[in-house]
Amino acid sequence: MLSRIEKLLLDLAVIAVIALGLLITVSVVLRATLNSGIPDTIVMVRELMVAAIVLPLASTAAARANIVVEVISERLPRRTQDWLVVLGSAVGLLALAPLIWAGWREAVHTLESGSFFFGQLSLPKWPGRVLFLFGVTFCWIRLAVQMTGDISTIRSGGHVLVPAKHNPHEEV
Repeated sequence: MLSRIEKLLLDLAVIAVIALGLLITVSVVLRATLNSGIPDTIVMVRELMVAAIVLPLASTAAARANIVVEVISERLPRRTQDWLVVLGSAVGLLALAPLIWAGWREAVHTLESGSFFFGQLSLPKWPGRVLFLFGVTFCWIRLAVQMTGDISTIRSGGHVLVPAKHNPHEEV
């Protein structure tokens, strides 16, 4: 079930990126040709950027595609590396908790007050706030599930990460 939700959030992020590209392109073309533009473009771009960045976080965590620096950890024993992965998940859970709390407060406040952006279209603020809350919450849930699974894998004698084959062409 969680993977289906992550797929949905990833698909929504893809739609947000496509919408961003179309919105910016049309706005630039209108400015260049008709000296006009789409009202509240900046607000829409800002809100779509939230969706494009936050919604795929859970899928990124599920794929273990986070940015990592392995200067020291790759030289440690595999068992230690596995526990470092668990530690990273725990730190991620702790780091996301205040974001979820603040996101919840902001989403509830925005929904209750009916806040909107000042501009020609008077766009509501709640969609971006709710999308932020969903993205961060599902990332937290994914990390919690993954950390629990990683701990049970380590305790059963398995390894969390499968060593990747070295490809010198991928190095920067």
